[in-house]
Amino acid sequence: MAQVYERVALIGLGLIAGSMAHAMKRRGLAGHIAGFARTDETRKAAAEIGFVDSVHESAAEAVKGADLVVLAVPVGAMGKVAEEIAPHLAPGATVTDVGSVKQAVIDAVGPHIPEGVHFIPSHPLAGTEHSGPYSGFATLFENRWWLLTPPEGADPDAVARLRALYEGVGANVDTMEPGHHDLVLAVVSHTPHLIAYTMVGVADHLRRVSQSEVIKYSASGFRDFTRIAASDPTMWRDVFLTNKDATLDILGRFTEELFVLQRAIRMGDGDHLFDYFTRTRAIRRGIIEAGQDTDAPDFGRVRKG
Repeated sequence: MAQVYERVALIGLGLIAGSMAHAMKRRGLAGHIAGFARTDETRKAAAEIGFVDSVHESAAEAVKGADLVVLAVPVGAMGKVAEEIAPHLAPGATVTDVGSVKQAVIDAVGPHIPEGVHFIPSHPLAGTEHSGPYSGFATLFENRWWLLTPPEGADPDAVARLRALYEGVGANVDTMEPGHHDLVLAVVSHTPHLIAYTMVGVADHLRRVSQSEVIKYSASGFRDFTRIAASDPTMWRDVFLTNKDATLDILGRFTEELFVLQRAIRMGDGDHLFDYFTRTRAIRRGIIEAGQDTDAPDFGRVRKG
């Protein structure tokens, strides 16, 4: 594949940035990849793994000469990082981010972007429960959606170039208005994560069921809740604080649905339960048909033995 950017600066070197670097290197999409992470431990790990070509002691140093800067830090830290790097951004460069909330990022980062630099927020709908520099892999974005939320008046060539990079790493790319993005993500990601954290918390507090029993007898339902609830706590704290309105809206709707189901169970209304589960099952089939998951048994897990 053809090179899209001469020099890419990754600010933050965890799962998403690491996977981007592995994918860009594998497909020849970037000439040089510079990296910065907050801790010396992460910087040393990135250098040891070799997914970046240079590791820098500061974000300001990493972005010098870069024609693409990727903010891959928790949403709550993006404003401060943007302020730090702003004086060092090259004219004509593009700044993007990979945060799962968009309006809060635009509000925090946008004011610091100098004239002549393109700010095109984005969000890859891909990830695992793992984090840190060792968690990245080149195929993370293949057949996953990567959403762009360019501001009004964004340069079409800069948007097209960023789209080409994301398509180059295997993603399906779409554009979306920031507020709508935050509502959609509250449905498909943020609220499900909150529910997962809650269910695992309930099991922790339910002392009539010992911890050893919870672990020993975990069937696929609880097991998958724990997988989701193992995600990075700093990132998810920031997500809920910065996408508060949309998350509370969807959480309120979830609570209303839960009350209806509680009543159906209490009243023995089997017809309502059957109809409800039939409708929701159809959504699962739609996800599989869209190629966003597998219909393999046991969630596609490989059985041992």
